[in-house]
Amino acid sequence: MTLSSGAPAKSNLGTIMYDVTLKNRVKGINWSTAVFMALFHVGAVAALFVFNWKAVLVAILLWWVAGSLGVGIGFHRLLTHRSYKTPKLVEYFLTTCGTLALEGGPIYWVVTHRIHHAHTDRPGDPHTPRDGGWWSHMGWILSGTAQQYDNSVLAHYAPDLVKDRFHIWLNRLYWLPLVLLGVGLLALGGWSYLMWGIFFRVTFNLHATWLVNSATHMWGKRRFSTSDDSRNNWWVALLTFGEGWHNNHHAHPTAARHGLAWYEIDINWWGIRVMQFLGLARAIKLVSFLHDGGRWGQTSNGKTVQ
Repeated sequence: MTLSSGAPAKSNLGTIMYDVTLKNRVKGINWSTAVFMALFHVGAVAALFVFNWKAVLVAILLWWVAGSLGVGIGFHRLLTHRSYKTPKLVEYFLTTCGTLALEGGPIYWVVTHRIHHAHTDRPGDPHTPRDGGWWSHMGWILSGTAQQYDNSVLAHYAPDLVKDRFHIWLNRLYWLPLVLLGVGLLALGGWSYLMWGIFFRVTFNLHATWLVNSATHMWGKRRFSTSDDSRNNWWVALLTFGEGWHNNHHAHPTAARHGLAWYEIDINWWGIRVMQFLGLARAIKLVSFLHDGGRWGQTSNGKTVQ
């Protein structure tokens, strides 16, 4: 597949091509995706029957590599929102880590998320709970037209990525790193490593990410009066290394730090700080706040730290 980098079509791409409507939903179940997901869920259950602590530790390590380094720090805060800058080789490494979560190709992931921010909880949002809790969690994956975009759409929402040959290649073969990892785990630790490091870990990670789409738009607290339903949800933040501070994020989407208070644990932000210390992250976008009489007041938006 060749991705076009030309100008997007003149049509209203956001509302016409991505409207999550009943028409899109009743197109039926995407059976290849459904069977694939079912097999991973069965594999996750099967992992319980080959339990050993070394395999569990491998799964925890890979959960951090894929979920934090890959999805949170890479796909989300770097590729989608460009919250900081990093050398290209580091960007490619983080992107590769993100594919281990099996959440699709990096370009499709970024396009879907940018569409979500352009139409949050309104017509055009691919996964708003206003269309149903199940729909926002995984219904939009199993049916509808999620992540099925033509070249003009990709160029419209991800012009920075469709010109990059590595991202184009990885977007096409996003499953390859996971397959190679699976082969390596099977060789190193047998079936227990494979079942825990791939099937259980991927299934757990998928639901954690989907909870950001569903739970953090239904349950939690709102620090900012945004025009959407986003909420700060502490338990989703724990499962996603900090992505659950979703109201903070929707109020300031380009900020690299999502947990704004001391008690809002944001492991992904800590990871970016470590990268900064190592000289691998710069131009970090932040939002400064003033604690005034027990309330947070915005003092600056988009402050950049070199």
